[in-house]
Amino acid sequence: MATKPPKADIDESRVRSTRPKKVAVGVPAVLHALQISQEQMGIARSVQTLMRVNQKDGFDCPGCAWPEEDKRHIAEFCENGAKAVAEEATLRRVGPEFFAAHSLDDLRGHDDWWLGQQGRLTHPMILDEGATHYRPISWDDALRTIADELKTLDDPNEAVFYTSGRTSNEAAFLYQLLVRGLGTNNLPDCSNMCHESSGSALTETIGIGKGTVSIEDVHDADLLIVAGQNPGTNHPRMLSALEKAKQRGATIIAVNPLPEAGLMRFENPQTIRGVAFGGTKLADGFVQIRLGGDQALFQAIGKHLLEAEAADGGVLDHDFIAEHTSGFEAYGQAMADVSWRELVVATGLPEKALRRVGEAVRTSKATIVCWAMGLTQHKHSVATLRDVVNVLLLQGNIGRSGAGVCPVRGHSNVQGDRTVGIYEKPSAAFLDALDQEFAFAAPREHGFDTVEAIRAMRDGRVRFFMGMGGNFVSATPDTAVVEAGMARVGLTVQVSTKLNRSHAVTGRRALILPTLGRTDRDRRGGREQRVTVEDSMGAVHASRGRLAPPAEDLLSEVAIIARLCGLLFGDRAPSRDQVISPTQDVSGGNRPPSVKSPDLVEVGVTPSEPMSSDRGLPEHGAAETSDPLASAGSRHPDNIPHADWARLEADYALIRAHIAQVIPGFEDYDERIQKGRTFFLPNGPRDERRFATADGKARFTVNPLEYPVIPRGRLLLQTLRSHDQYNTTIYGKDDRYRGIHGGRRVVLVNAKDITALGFHEDEIVDLVSEWTRADGTIEERRAEEFRIVAYRTPRGNAAAYYPETNVLVPLDSVADVSGTPTSKSVMVRLARRG
Repeated sequence: MATKPPKADIDESRVRSTRPKKVAVGVPAVLHALQISQEQMGIARSVQTLMRVNQKDGFDCPGCAWPEEDKRHIAEFCENGAKAVAEEATLRRVGPEFFAAHSLDDLRGHDDWWLGQQGRLTHPMILDEGATHYRPISWDDALRTIADELKTLDDPNEAVFYTSGRTSNEAAFLYQLLVRGLGTNNLPDCSNMCHESSGSALTETIGIGKGTVSIEDVHDADLLIVAGQNPGTNHPRMLSALEKAKQRGATIIAVNPLPEAGLMRFENPQTIRGVAFGGTKLADGFVQIRLGGDQALFQAIGKHLLEAEAADGGVLDHDFIAEHTSGFEAYGQAMADVSWRELVVATGLPEKALRRVGEAVRTSKATIVCWAMGLTQHKHSVATLRDVVNVLLLQGNIGRSGAGVCPVRGHSNVQGDRTVGIYEKPSAAFLDALDQEFAFAAPREHGFDTVEAIRAMRDGRVRFFMGMGGNFVSATPDTAVVEAGMARVGLTVQVSTKLNRSHAVTGRRALILPTLGRTDRDRRGGREQRVTVEDSMGAVHASRGRLAPPAEDLLSEVAIIARLCGLLFGDRAPSRDQVISPTQDVSGGNRPPSVKSPDLVEVGVTPSEPMSSDRGLPEHGAAETSDPLASAGSRHPDNIPHADWARLEADYALIRAHIAQVIPGFEDYDERIQKGRTFFLPNGPRDERRFATADGKARFTVNPLEYPVIPRGRLLLQTLRSHDQYNTTIYGKDDRYRGIHGGRRVVLVNAKDITALGFHEDEIVDLVSEWTRADGTIEERRAEEFRIVAYRTPRGNAAAYYPETNVLVPLDSVADVSGTPTSKSVMVRLARRG
């Protein structure tokens, strides 16, 4: 039997620390996964559900985006995947009676763990303006409330539509069509806060915003550099791939400020070696770099390779450089000019250690660099990742077996959502194809990313907010600003499976729309529906849940969006002669000219794949002339997407047919996912060494060296996850690999820094961030009551868990180019209580 949800929040007074682990997974991980599964689902349901995770006839794990091999294990899930499944497939329920018993103030007073542990949402709920409690509302009235609110907007840019990485390809494609049909590109998503820096750097340098490797490449690599990533907690199934690479002779180098058990030793619970014989040592070297020093490390590697080439030759791939790249001479000169002394200061590592890493790259026959948030959430992250590409280009490590770039995505379909159009700066080619398919003119003006959306809410320029999954309030930086901005919004709508803080911090009115999860059976149009997702390596496959939904009338995300489209646009079939030119004035005023934007593959079109201009459209009758959006003054009556929304809700294969018409690489979409098959989307650099950059070549770039300088008496803080956590979802109270038990409000500090700053271990302090604005003024933000824990982190660096520390991250502290919040570079001081 499943257990009841907790009655109280985490008691932070009970937190304790022990020695960090030096090995990951093993029997303890299996036991912990089974414990949480039993608590949430009961034994029988746990077995029934877990055996279908990531199977060809099952459902895609709602956790991370790490890919599967073609041949699956009987248990194709990790500990944290089991936790994610258990949280979604839980038998606990949150219905109208729960909201009658808990006021909004009561919900706001609970922590994220307590909120998430209450169970699955079952009924649409509305919070009326000025009300203290949510009340039930029918599906029809809830959707009509949304449609009516959208029709009252003076400008479609007063609406913001957020997307979480859990949303399926089908739902995401319809969602972006709804948003662009309304006349805006305000489509911020979780990518803005994580791998936007990766997309920016990779698009500029190799012409595609995705990685260039497959799971087989990982197995075949000669050298794997895993930088700014903790796979043991964030992507545990990656450990199996690293183990296979080690068994084939690979060298693995871990680059991180904190030593992480998952990269030390892996006890694979599916092998005798892992269970009984101590498992496999993974990292051959641990490079304990200072926060923000990664760019200097990769410049040091590049400098070492160029010096070795000058001394002995045979290091660089001159044929590849000559045929496929540009900018080599300028890069070479820049590396000659940078001093080893400055690289040592920036990394906190001796020159000998830097050269040791460089020598491992020099002798490698095929190198992959993997990374995650540790590289993407700094001011100079895009420059850092350009320098990662520079190193790989020197030896031709793009577009060949066992080599390439590997940005490891977090949420399970965050990459797929971007591919099918969830992006605030869509490419012209994608919009042209969308116009052609749905007989309207999508807006060309760029929309808000996540940080820009928060600024707009703060300034009172947003009247409507909708979150398609996720937990916007807890996931975003500068919590106080976000909460104040959200309170200024007229109507906030959250499409969710479970309760979270974004249901407690609302606009003047609020709606909660419960929806199906990955594990749930989705029956529409008299048949069971499938959805599709794209993994971290560009492979697309189907997902189908089998569990009875938490409520009989629960709608899928696709159904919610399709019904909203019907209310807003009417069921209109497209007709070729109704397509409106993107530059035609349909707004009753001066329409902005088309804005050129980078052709990122995540934007919905692979730039290396030319978009056909003569795609056929299905034959349908003439469109109706009624105007559901007549009251929205900024939209022309005829400029709305035309589709049979009811048919799309009843048959997701029709949505896939539309996707195939709009986005290259999805041809024969439905056929290619039959019987559990997986297909790869086109990837020019990987498939053909074809680079859709400005000059058609992979680009060496010159990037001035940047790194944080930490003032005396201050620490540079990185925010991170615990092991009992996935993004903002808190599964439990422990971070057992790091030795933290029973609580979360801890700050990990080097023992020498604790003494030098005049504090002692276990002392309770406030964390105060300091942000210097452009005018020289200093802003302070405070996170209260954190316990100091002595930890093996570089001098001057510290670490603490988010979302508790998101309040410290200034809204305007973002990465150059990408706009990603700098959550790994927060300048703080420790302040005594009282």
